[in-house]
Amino acid sequence: MKTKGAIEAQISDAIVKFEVEYMGRGPKETRVHIIEDMVVVRLKGVLTPAEEQLTKSIDGKELVKKMRATLIDKARPLLYQVVGDITGTKILDLHTDISTENGERLFVFSLDNNLQKSLTRNKDS
Repeated sequence: MKTKGAIEAQISDAIVKFEVEYMGRGPKETRVHIIEDMVVVRLKGVLTPAEEQLTKSIDGKELVKKMRATLIDKARPLLYQVVGDITGTKILDLHTDISTENGERLFVFSLDNNLQKSLTRNKDS
């Protein structure tokens, strides 16, 4: 059985790979936390130089948010598959947002069971 830290590291690697391959560049920093029936992924430094220029105007900020939301919606099945395979759970939903102020993105995956509790129970066995 994998440890909580090992699963978090695998998810981090997979999300960085996704960002590089699907979005065109990886984040400067990634943190992953399993919290009960959620996986929270925090990415820092995800905006491309072009997006950073766009975020200097209100219209540009809205454009970057819309574009990123559309890309994630199209990639949703892939993200469900990758995170589901790593955690061994079914992904119920994905919530995400990006800050055009500081270039930070959050992903929150809702799982079909309390993964943190399962990992703790297996560790004690």
